[in-house]
Amino acid sequence: MAERKKLGDLLKESGLLTEEQIQETLDNKKEGQKLGDALLDRGLITEQQLIEVLEFQLGIPSVSLYRYPVDSQLTQFVSKDFARENLLIPIQQKEGMMTVAMADPMDYYAIDDLEISTGFQISPVIATKDDIRQAINKYYNLSEMEAEIGARDDSEDAPAIRIMDQLLQTGVNLGASDIHIDPSESNLVVRYRVDGVLRTDRNLPKDIQNSLIARIKILAQLNITKTRLPQDGRIRTVVDNVPVDLRISTLPTVFGEKVVIRILDLKNVMKNLLQLDFSEDNYHRFLKLIEQPSGLVLLTGPTGSGKTSTLYAAINHLNKESVNIITVEDPVEYQIDGINQVQVNSSIGLDFAEGLRSILRQDPNIIMVGEIRDTETAEIAIRSSLTGHLVFSTLHTNSAVAAIPRLIDMDVEPYLVVSSLSGIMAQRLVKQICRDCKTTRAVTEMEKELLRRHGMSLQEVSFGKGCNSCQHTGYKGRMAIHELIVIDDTVRTMMMNNNSTNDIQDYLKQEGMKFLIDDGLLKVELGLTTIEEVLRVASEV
Repeated sequence: MAERKKLGDLLKESGLLTEEQIQETLDNKKEGQKLGDALLDRGLITEQQLIEVLEFQLGIPSVSLYRYPVDSQLTQFVSKDFARENLLIPIQQKEGMMTVAMADPMDYYAIDDLEISTGFQISPVIATKDDIRQAINKYYNLSEMEAEIGARDDSEDAPAIRIMDQLLQTGVNLGASDIHIDPSESNLVVRYRVDGVLRTDRNLPKDIQNSLIARIKILAQLNITKTRLPQDGRIRTVVDNVPVDLRISTLPTVFGEKVVIRILDLKNVMKNLLQLDFSEDNYHRFLKLIEQPSGLVLLTGPTGSGKTSTLYAAINHLNKESVNIITVEDPVEYQIDGINQVQVNSSIGLDFAEGLRSILRQDPNIIMVGEIRDTETAEIAIRSSLTGHLVFSTLHTNSAVAAIPRLIDMDVEPYLVVSSLSGIMAQRLVKQICRDCKTTRAVTEMEKELLRRHGMSLQEVSFGKGCNSCQHTGYKGRMAIHELIVIDDTVRTMMMNNNSTNDIQDYLKQEGMKFLIDDGLLKVELGLTTIEEVLRVASEV
């Protein structure tokens, strides 16, 4: 075994960190936390920098498990629990030597344990944590599933229970927002949506379909016998010590029921306003807007554009003992202490309009209506804001300005819309450039022209060239871009005079308002996302 060095010394030798930074991190890290993890948490180094230092200083190669031909038979030598606890996975074995991919190749205790328990000499290689977690899910769960499916007895539900647990575990570890279980003619395809993109993960045999879907329905308290009509339900559970809320949706297709499981990670949802990627200007304007005592504030954007997170962050900011906040939602996405949340239930006549009516008799200061879907809800929401309440809601429109005609199209009196509306915010999510493989390139002529039209000039832009950390996509994580209209007297007059949305847009442009594309391009300038991503979700104004 080579000389056993300390990570702190390696990082100092490489000139990445100073003695003070390392010492301060050691003094303030959580109990039992490794130095490398504490440095990553504090943003002092990236995972890729850490890997490069270990590679260079220790001469240990790094691998991409995403593309590596892993020998799945080796999982029998190392238990899944040990692999997950120590973030490692055996990948190859040759003549008494076992190659093990490790997030921390300096974890000498784990290496010693493996040598004793397997009888092989251990040769560590480095891989990213995400890479290892995904490989553990893939190879251990795959071998478990094969064993389950092979040994299955028709009367037994146990395989379906365990397969469901494994699917959820993989979903949470991947950071997926949705799991799709798609029946086809010959098998069951499992796909995960990560950072807004669906990826096929595995195929399950067709004959597991009925028991797996029945298992999901039982957990979500749905009707097992009802297979020809769509159903919706929810499950609250804990996956790997992470509390998650699951939304279940079933849809009958020609090959059986398709199931989509939306994963709501309760740990990550309660963001404060500073974590919502606002530009400095939008942050202060939005804060001013929501701190008004009354008025109607609308959020617009397609499904999955982060509207709910923004609404909850706004409500959380206003959540004080001195105010009564009531929400009416369908469904109640996240439960928040100190807020009265009402779940819509149309089967017993409790829709948004009815819920809103009842709320008004409960002496509220702040009301949140999940979505304005019809004239009745729009009218009550608007009247509530005119009688001294602050009302938040969402609308499905393509831009902030388009929310104005949408409300008027709902047969609400224009003068009511004009006097109640205080602000509208549209938002979209764009993929973020992976921090570990970020690099720059020169701007093309077309991009120069686009930037010029938006009053910007850049010589180069950032992009991710693809690495193990981001599964060679160049992107990791997502962020929001916004456009915020604060309704002033001129806009009110234009609305009353029935001016077109184009006229209103031109006026706002003259006033210096930043539209979605402008906010996106500002984030391109900061090196956070790419022009392609911004143009994917925002059109030119």
